[in-house]
Amino acid sequence: MLRNKLAVSGFLFCCIGHTPAWADTLSKAGEVGAVPTQNIGNQPDAAPASSPWAVYGQYTNLYQWHPAFTSPYSGTNSLYAGNNGDQTNDATLYLGYRWSSDTEIWINPEYDQGFGLSGTVGVAGFPSGEAYKVGANNPYYRTPRLFVRHVFNLRGAIQQVDAGANQLAESRTANNVIVTVGKFAVTDVFDTNTYAHDPRADFMNWSLVDAGAFDYAADAWGYTYGASAEWTQSWWTLRGGMFDLSTVPNGEKLNQNFSQYELVTELEERHQWRAYPGKLKFLAFVNRAPMGSYNQALQLAAQTGGVPNTALVRQFNWRPGAELNFEQGLDEDLGLFARASVNDGSQETYEFTDINQSFSTGLSLHGKRWGREADTVGAAVVVNGISKSARRYFAAGGMGVLVGDGQLPQYGNETIAELYYAWQIQTCVAMTFDYQHIANPAYNPQRGPVDVFGIRTHLDF
Repeated sequence: MLRNKLAVSGFLFCCIGHTPAWADTLSKAGEVGAVPTQNIGNQPDAAPASSPWAVYGQYTNLYQWHPAFTSPYSGTNSLYAGNNGDQTNDATLYLGYRWSSDTEIWINPEYDQGFGLSGTVGVAGFPSGEAYKVGANNPYYRTPRLFVRHVFNLRGAIQQVDAGANQLAESRTANNVIVTVGKFAVTDVFDTNTYAHDPRADFMNWSLVDAGAFDYAADAWGYTYGASAEWTQSWWTLRGGMFDLSTVPNGEKLNQNFSQYELVTELEERHQWRAYPGKLKFLAFVNRAPMGSYNQALQLAAQTGGVPNTALVRQFNWRPGAELNFEQGLDEDLGLFARASVNDGSQETYEFTDINQSFSTGLSLHGKRWGREADTVGAAVVVNGISKSARRYFAAGGMGVLVGDGQLPQYGNETIAELYYAWQIQTCVAMTFDYQHIANPAYNPQRGPVDVFGIRTHLDF
């Protein structure tokens, strides 16, 4: 499943990223120190006098390659140990319509093509946020987003929201409630981060793009049906949502009657440090669906003499998790971010990837200091881990969503370092050069380390 997020890349690129522009704009609209255009009580200006229609688009190609690495053995979900390269392509239209002054409707038709390395398996923190486990040689169509968003304006200063992908230009009060209903990504609204959230513009690794242990509701492409509400007051925002889970873990089809669902909430605090903006977010979620216990799968395998398989012991259960998400501007060009997340490691991963604990941190620097203001360099490290019961399960030959070497005689935290340089060639043309060093891929010290090199080409129109 792709970490299919799109933070507005006004930080890096012209107009389109993988988390829609509105996701970032919503959080920025209430930032401490935001400058309103005027203060006229609790009524925003009329909608800008312009066409009610909006059209944006993007195209992204990402090629990744790794040389051969040490591998005494491999399994069903192992990263291929020889020289290997794969690429993905996707093109998206962002079509919007202003239904009323406070209501917008958006649809994002898209085509995809290509594969992640080894069919998108072998590393829990997978190196390409543009890759799905659903790959294809030929381009195929899908509709990742079709949603309605309504803004309830409360009291506060009037602020202008710029137009962008999935966001029409508008005026809204600093205090507001925003409701989004339809098909979109949970991470369009939750777990956003200015410096690490967009695999089409900044970091590429799944567990840097988002919190590794945030097992968010999604189909195999990273999208779902649901609703979210965001209440912004002064320096804080409270978010909540309910979303549909897939029929089986990491499945292509979503549950039809919402009997399998996720509840998620997030509290965001905004502040300034030495005149530079920062945010601290606390997120909690719980999934309700038939899922398998690692220990029960091991017990059944001991009785039958087979290989443990969580699919054989699935029953309805709750699987909770939590996250801290921090970002801070250090000066006008430099930003720091960090995430820490954890989930219930007794149950199998349901939607995202095989991570029970994760910590990531990094820096993002604009190129103004060397005369390339639109360029960005980013450096980060992430450490992923799994529970003791998950270790026993994989050691006995069990398979997960992304990992499973058939054995795990030794365990080591999966540690990944990523370095990228985003070169803004023209206003809407960018190329990114990326390097990732992966130690203990799939938590296995006997395989690897793996060096992954990537080139990403991104166009906006």
